[in-house]
Order: sequence, then C-alpha cells, then structure tokens
Amino acid sequence: MKTTRTFAAFAVALGLAAPAGEASAREQIRIFGSSTVFPFSAVVAETFGRSTNFKTPIVESTGTGGGLKLFCQGVGTRHPDITNASRRIKKSEVELCAKNGVERITEVEIGFDGIVIANSRQAPRSNLTLAQVWLALAKDVPVAGKLVANPYRKWSGIDASLPGVKIEVLGPPPTSGTRDAFVEFGLEAGCRAFPEITALEGDAMKAACHGIREDGAFVEAGENDNLIVQNLVANVGAFSVFGFSFLDRNLDKVQGSVIDGVEPEFENIAGGQYPISRSMFFYVKGEHLGVMPGIAEYVKEFTSEKAWSSDGYLVDKGLIPLRDAARAKVRKTALSFAPLSM
Repeated sequence: MKTTRTFAAFAVALGLAAPAGEASAREQIRIFGSSTVFPFSAVVAETFGRSTNFKTPIVESTGTGGGLKLFCQGVGTRHPDITNASRRIKKSEVELCAKNGVERITEVEIGFDGIVIANSRQAPRSNLTLAQVWLALAKDVPVAGKLVANPYRKWSGIDASLPGVKIEVLGPPPTSGTRDAFVEFGLEAGCRAFPEITALEGDAMKAACHGIREDGAFVEAGENDNLIVQNLVANVGAFSVFGFSFLDRNLDKVQGSVIDGVEPEFENIAGGQYPISRSMFFYVKGEHLGVMPGIAEYVKEFTSEKAWSSDGYLVDKGLIPLRDAARAKVRKTALSFAPLSM
C-alpha cells in the first residue's frame, strides 16, 4: 500500500494522474514524431504489445518538428512520453523543453537513413550531382557572376544531359526532419560548388544555400509518404524527397536517383559513401519514467539485438543499423536513461 500511495502521489505531483474520462487514454505509452522513424517505432510497439503485459503504445506520425514541439510542451497526461526524430534535437528545442519542466531527456540513436531523390519507375532513372539539385531548387542561383532569381524551368536547362521535363520536386514541409537533413547535407553541400556562394560569409552564405524557390518548382507535399508515391506514379515527370527506408518498401513503384555517382543502396549508406544520409533518434521524457508504465520496457525492446541489429526485424523495414560497438554504447545510455548531452 505504501508503494501504491507513493506512486499515486508522484503521479499527482507531475500532473500525470488523469481525470476519470482521460484515464483510459493514458493506459498506453504515447509516441509522436518523425514520419521516417514511424514505421520502425510502430513495429517495435506492436512487438512490445504482443510480448509483454503492457498495452501496445500509440504511435503517431507528426513530423520531427511537430513531435518535438509536442514533447517539449510539458509533463503530464496530455503530453507524449517519447518522440521520434529524423534529425538530432536542436538546442532551442532543449531550451523549450526545460522552460516547460522537461529536463530529463534521454537520447537514443537508432541507426541511419539516406535521403533519396526518387521518381516513378515509368520514367528514366536520373544521375544527378548535388550541385545540379541545388541549382534546380535554390531560390537564387549564380548567373554571370551574380545571384539572381532562379531562372531554370526544366532540368535540361541546368545540364543538357538531364531530362527535358519541367522541374517539379515534391518535398517535406519545414517541420520535417527529412527537410532539415536534405537542406543541410544535400542543398548546402551542392551550393558550395559555386565560388559565388563560397565568397559569401556567415548568414549570407547560409541564406543562399538554404533558400528554396517558391515559384512552384518545389511543392511541400506533407508527411504522408504513401500519398507522395501515388503522386509520383501519376506524374512520371516529378521527383520527390524522402527517406531510403520508404524507397526500400516501394521499389516496385519508384526508384532512387544516383547522387554524385553513388547508388542509394543499403551498403552505401551504411558505409558512408552515399552523400545525403543522417542519423535517426528517439527521445524519452525522464519525468514520465516510473509513472507511465512500460516506458523502460519499450526502450529495452527497441534496443534489443533482435530488433535493431544487422539481423534484427527492423532491418527488414529498411533500418540501417549502427555498428556493433556503437549499438552497445547507445544501449547502455538508453537503458540507464542517461541525460542528454549536447
């Protein structure tokens, strides 16, 4: 009885003791965040629900930025226990969390993912450079030594070897971790090929590298990757930007472009040869540990060798695992719920 009273008092203190009408909604762990990490988290949640006495966690795809915003809003039944992210949490997000009482955050890196530029299998496969991709999507580009509003309407206008079709790229919204990583590892790398850009300094260079055109060539297509694939099948001239794991599950419909001479394949991403790749994470709210049942057990399932190793069931879903030593280090951090260090 003493343990029960202590648990209840702790829950009330944290705002986790839900009203009668809300109690059923918090019998399950709630996980929000990245659409890229969503399939992995959902499979772990289903396995966890079948193999333990805990209810299957609720997993929702809100995008990395949206998930972290919800995660950092506070402590209590209204707020997620875990958030998935296809990029690392930002310092500003850590500060928002702390402002709202979320100070015990554990970071769990789960593996890697490549970002692909895909199109329909009914269209020719493209071989692109990051410089060409930047020229296609940048808001302003160098012409005759000056930065001007992007004049390119067709891929062939950038390079005669590219398709003579209009530039139309379906991409993730600003709240997406895929968007952040694509800009950082794809567009920024591409823009550095131009001396007009490297001659700029600080914020001016960042603005030039990160600015995306708003004239219809780049279309924010939301977080629904299934709908994006349908659009690519219907519009064979269009391209889209999304994670390798989703490409891997839809190879009967879409294909990934070769980037800087490297195929978007599992081995190339795992080995670091593919130029647009990123780490994936989930973050655990320490204030909910011991209050929301099952969090520790869920983390244990996710970081088990049967789940995230090179022979694990998540590889079948497209996860590119960490190497053995890295997994062991991350598992130790995760299971001890060590606090995040930036």
